[in-house]
Amino acid sequence: MSDTIRVKLIKSPISTTTRVRETVKGLGLGKLGSERELKRTPQVDGMIRRIKHLVEVQH
Repeated sequence: MSDTIRVKLIKSPISTTTRVRETVKGLGLGKLGSERELKRTPQVDGMIRRIKHLVEVQH
């Protein structure tokens, strides 16, 4: 398992709950198409699991 993970926002969080929107913001994703390379931790994995319908994950 690699120590970093790349996350890309592919769907808009507009019609989602506040909790989901805050999770997107917490991962550092803003506009559609924005990408972040994050250190793989249990906390980041949980955040990605919560918004898996909005993001694309590359290992």
